[in-house]
Amino acid sequence: MGFGQKKEAYEKDKTSLSAYDLCKELTLLKKEEDKEWLKEVLTQSLQQSILNMEAAYKRFFREKKGYPKFKSKKFSKQSLKFPQNVTIDFNTHRIYLPKIGNVKFFKNRTFNGIVKTVTVSKTPAGTYFVSVLVDDSLELPAKIPVKEETTLGIDVGIKSFAVMSDGQVCDNPKYFERAEKRLVVLQKRLSRKQTGSNRREKARKAVAKQHEKISNKRANFLHQLSSVLVRENQTIIVEDLNVKGMLTNHKLAKHIASASWSEFTRQLEYKCEWNGKNFLKIGRFEASSQTCSNCGYINKDVKNLKVRKWTCPKCGTKHNRDLNASYNIKYLGLAQLKKDTRGEWGSARGVATSVNG
Repeated sequence: MGFGQKKEAYEKDKTSLSAYDLCKELTLLKKEEDKEWLKEVLTQSLQQSILNMEAAYKRFFREKKGYPKFKSKKFSKQSLKFPQNVTIDFNTHRIYLPKIGNVKFFKNRTFNGIVKTVTVSKTPAGTYFVSVLVDDSLELPAKIPVKEETTLGIDVGIKSFAVMSDGQVCDNPKYFERAEKRLVVLQKRLSRKQTGSNRREKARKAVAKQHEKISNKRANFLHQLSSVLVRENQTIIVEDLNVKGMLTNHKLAKHIASASWSEFTRQLEYKCEWNGKNFLKIGRFEASSQTCSNCGYINKDVKNLKVRKWTCPKCGTKHNRDLNASYNIKYLGLAQLKKDTRGEWGSARGVATSVNG
């Protein structure tokens, strides 16, 4: 309702409908005979969808990306937000949703605090999830002072998912690549089914379940790895990669998307905040696997990705390409942090912006 009207009004006479205007229109629509189904949904939930659309428009005009678009009922994730009047009973594993009633759920954790909003979402595979936003009134812990011996530099890649400056190497699980053959078979079956038939719907769900399985495996891997790294280190330094720009490389785009470097970095960042650890990003052009981490010599012959090991012509140090890059990330981050804090490392809270710049 809201998105179509807003788009049509702007294209017709350049009129910009606000969220307030659309909410008033919602009240009038409920009175129409062919729109009585709107009364089956909680009013606040409908208004919340309009507010979400308004926020998406503002984000598009401010950041110049991600123009709002209609969601497919079958191929997109659907969600409904309840801003109030939701009660959760962990003893009976039931949650009360307005206009719906009590719904049984699988409890994977409990919480203490004030429930702010509850979002019910449905995946293309037909799986339902309930996400609860809770205000626990707890403050973030104070940052731990930065020390070189407890600092970890991380270089992400395709062959090895992550190489750490302490020598650890985490192999790339390549969940998508391993499941690709099965996915091709399922997609071929889907393409042969008649549009609108029950068999096509069944084939579509099979494809969606395969994608969901890959996504769940990848998410589990990223959460486990990021949690271990945050738990075992006091400061984590990564490179600010331009993943969107790297995806334009048609030879590596599939492998880069499968690795989910951006999601890995996002998890490291918020988990460091939660645990009082330091998280730092250095500029995307500062650290390089071509630069000797021992003497600073730049070996331009290492530009080819096939070169995995090389010896510095100046100091004779033998390098592993990815491990050398993780050393550079660590020491460049520490050097920048020391410069920004006038010789005292202190903590990395609020320094990431200046390092990126």
